[in-house]
Formats: sequence, C-alpha cells, structure tokens
Amino acid sequence: MSQRLSSKFRKLIVAAVLMIFITAAAVSFNALSEEYLVLYDSDNGKVHITEKAEEGMMFSVEFIHSVNQTPLRDTYIIENGEIRAHSTLYRSFGAGVQTALEGDQKMTYDEEGNMIITGFDITYDPLRYIVGTVSDHILTLGGEEISLRDMCGRNARVVFEIATGFEILTKGMK
Repeated sequence: MSQRLSSKFRKLIVAAVLMIFITAAAVSFNALSEEYLVLYDSDNGKVHITEKAEEGMMFSVEFIHSVNQTPLRDTYIIENGEIRAHSTLYRSFGAGVQTALEGDQKMTYDEEGNMIITGFDITYDPLRYIVGTVSDHILTLGGEEISLRDMCGRNARVVFEIATGFEILTKGMK
C-alpha cells in the first residue's frame, strides 16, 4: 500500500510541476506576444521607452521647426497596432509646414490662435525623428513630458515603433 501511495504521490508531484511549467510558458508567451510602443536609438538599438500599446493611446512630439522657427506639435494615435498621424499644431504658415489641406483634413484654431490640422490618413512603420541640436524635442506620453534631448542625446536618430515583446528581444533592441 505504501508503495502505491508513494507512486501516486510522485505522479501528483510530476503533474504539479508540469502544470507550473505550462502556466509559466503561457504567461511568457502572452508577455512576448503583447504589443508595445517602443522608443529606441536607431544607431545602437538602445531602448529608451517601452509602453504597452493600448488601442487609442496618444502621444505627441513637440519641437521648434528648424526652418519656420515656430513650435510644432505632431500628435499620434495607436490604432489597430499601428502608429497613425492624428493632428499637427503650429502657429504660423511658412517654409516647411503644411500650407494646404488634403483629402478629409480639417483646420481649426485653439484658444491661443494655433492652427490644428486633423483628418490625416498616414500610418508610420516606423516613425523616425532626429532629436534637435539647437532646440529640444519634447515627447508627451501618458500625461508626462519627456525631453528627448536629455533622454537620447542631441542629434540622436530615434525610432517609435510598435513591437511585440518577442521582437524587442530579437531585433537588436537593448
């Protein structure tokens, strides 16, 4: 009888260990298949930000336009696992900024007189910026303002991309 009990106990332990491994594998697979908004340096692969890419999540990058010399803010939205242009805000027309509406685009003004263009049909895969050397690029994500110059360095070539946990591990992002 004690041999049968011992055999049943061993089988129970093996089954429990197997269940733990299966659960760990399922959790790991889920984490590796989740999509993230990743900000990384395209020259060295260094990851600066990894944020779960929720449907409808918005972020923006604001900077002083190098030619126009006025503030410009590009806002993006995560839709269907992609980075899409949502709106652009700028203060004045001039070289290097949009001067005519296209397709379904609309222009409105905010309370400070800034022009806001919406209705873009543009998807980025990936979205690239070169961080300013004269003026900063400010990322607003989740209500937090982040200096890309402080985080990434002047003249850094940065990339915003939607990637799974597995892609982050295997793409050379560090």
